[in-house]
Amino acid sequence: MLGRVGAALVATVALTGAALTAQTPAQITAPTIVVYKTPTCGCCQKWVEHLQGNGLKVLTQHRDDLSPLRAQHGVPASLTSCHTALVGSYVVEGHVPAADVKRLLSEKPAIKGIAVAGMPIGSPGMEGGTPQKFDTVAFTADGKTTVFARH
Repeated sequence: MLGRVGAALVATVALTGAALTAQTPAQITAPTIVVYKTPTCGCCQKWVEHLQGNGLKVLTQHRDDLSPLRAQHGVPASLTSCHTALVGSYVVEGHVPAADVKRLLSEKPAIKGIAVAGMPIGSPGMEGGTPQKFDTVAFTADGKTTVFARH
């Protein structure tokens, strides 16, 4: 007989194993996305929730001024938005759809990062109103840009 302590231990191990097997390999190995935003930005928080709702791990850091961070990580001025994220060796600027972030992490292209410039209506975190078409743009360390995805 296991007794109460032994039975509790077996139950704990069983539950822990079930919880671990419920995670997909992508969730276990996906890097954490660190999102830098101002403390009062509501659409930035909605973007964080969009990422989390799509299975991505997110850590939020508040900054009053994101300009030094963008300069440090080579975000072209023409591509800036209201928040900047770092994930692995990449920069993610603005309201980039989670599917594009997942593609970036899966394909691992030789770029500095991806961005959705400005704050287009209909992009993740900017829902409401008449959706605008927008591009997710890839950029390199030397500032070259190409379209990564069209939305």
